[in-house]
Amino acid sequence: QVRLLEQGGGSVQAGGSLTLSCKASQWINCMGWFRQAPGKEREGVATFRTDGLTSFADPVKGRFTLSKGNAKNSVNLQMDNLKPDDSAMYYCAATDDFYCSTVVQDILKYGYRGQGTQVTVSS
Repeated sequence: QVRLLEQGGGSVQAGGSLTLSCKASQWINCMGWFRQAPGKEREGVATFRTDGLTSFADPVKGRFTLSKGNAKNSVNLQMDNLKPDDSAMYYCAATDDFYCSTVVQDILKYGYRGQGTQVTVSS
C-alpha cells in the first residue's frame, strides 16, 4: 500500500504563489494533482511520470510547473500567478502502474490518493 504525504497549501492573494509537495512511501510511476472546489467536479491539474513526461490542464498551463522533489519519490507543484478560481482542495494521486497515463483527467483513475490540502486565493 502506497502512502502519500502532502505538504504546502494555504492562503494567498491573487497573483501570489504557493508550492505543494507530495512524497510517496515507495516507488511510483505516475504522480500528480487533482482539485475539487465546493459544488464542482474533480478536475485533473497536472501529472508527472518518472520518464519526465508532464501534462497540465488548460486553465493552469503557463502558471503551474512540476518538478522532482529533493526527497526520493516526491514531486513539487509550483503554482504561480494564482487566481481565485484556483481555490480548491488539492489532492495528490499516484500509481505504480508501469503503463500509467499522463493524460490529466486520467489522474482520477490513479489508485493512491493523499488526504488533500486546501488552497485559497483571495481577490
